[in-house]
Amino acid sequence: MSERGVAEKRPEVMMLGLRGIPDVQGGVEKHVEELSRQFVEKGWDVEVIGRKPYLPHSAPYMWKDIRVLPLWAPRSMKFEAIVHTALGVFVAAWRRPDILHIHAIGPALMTPLARLLGLKVVVTHHGFDYHRQKWNRFARTVLKLGESAGMRFADRRIAVSNDIARTMEKRYGVPVRFVPNGVSVRRGVSDTGILEKFGLAPRRYVILVARIVPEKRQLDLIAAFARLNDPSLKLVLVGSAEHTASYAQEVEKLAEKTPGAVLAGMQTGDDLACLFGNARLFVLPSSHEGMPIALLEAMGYGLPVLASDITANLEIGLPPEDYFPLGNVDELASALRRKLAEPFSEKEASARASHIEKAYGWPSIAGRTLQVYEETAGGPPKRR
Repeated sequence: MSERGVAEKRPEVMMLGLRGIPDVQGGVEKHVEELSRQFVEKGWDVEVIGRKPYLPHSAPYMWKDIRVLPLWAPRSMKFEAIVHTALGVFVAAWRRPDILHIHAIGPALMTPLARLLGLKVVVTHHGFDYHRQKWNRFARTVLKLGESAGMRFADRRIAVSNDIARTMEKRYGVPVRFVPNGVSVRRGVSDTGILEKFGLAPRRYVILVARIVPEKRQLDLIAAFARLNDPSLKLVLVGSAEHTASYAQEVEKLAEKTPGAVLAGMQTGDDLACLFGNARLFVLPSSHEGMPIALLEAMGYGLPVLASDITANLEIGLPPEDYFPLGNVDELASALRRKLAEPFSEKEASARASHIEKAYGWPSIAGRTLQVYEETAGGPPKRR
């Protein structure tokens, strides 16, 4: 309350372009969930417009002082994001937040509409989604149009990797701020029972945490793991499938044929922290990433890692021995053998975890994002 006894109105941001929060699978969802928590602590009101099919409630609800508005969306891989974002823009035009923050290039197609309705718009480019294997030619064209609309018409633009930021500046001739994804790590979590559930022993399994979609290349990792032929080791694939039933079936069939391969489904909270914290090695064999949150999280737990040599992974700046050629199962198998034979010492694990916490802590990422908001609003938003 102010001295006059009237509650001050906090500045408000509305998040749009994601499935929702909390505990909804996806890098953008994790990004928004963590940013929103930080913004609330820093004095902002946050409303997240989510897609009703993915959320636990159909009516609006509060989560950690963040308003979540479930809004109808068609269950269609091609039209879900665009239709939902269009509806969300009209909600934003009615609510009039200080900032409308649109995430990802598909939803960014609605940026011109938002500007036409008088909204202050920030767009975050989370990755070149038109490179994902699941999209057909038409969908890729729409995504490229979304990227163009977001970059050309937004008030301010953010990219989660330096490569994306520089590429967008060159392609569209507009300034783009590089603000990386952050990392949230729950170190020191006690055994939740998840290890026993899947028959796992501490430090005797390799882990991948990713949606089961073609660009994450779980099939490569299963094939490489099978070549180790070590019955004392297991491979844990954490994640669920979305709109990619045929690929998920391939992964399931290969895992069933591979001794030691475990499909753990989607995991969150302490169970996921327990799986991360007790792993021997984290592997990310993907062909497409914006900025790899799961890889950073694994490093935050002090784990040794292996990653494909795509640009987004290389930008993390790991030693050469932590990379392998994309799609080369023979090289991946060799790298697995080498890494498993040379586990981290406690000192190495602690040093890696400390570096990640310092470089990618969410409080710092949130502060940099709020600077963009203030520039968009023409200075710190006034408390009315």
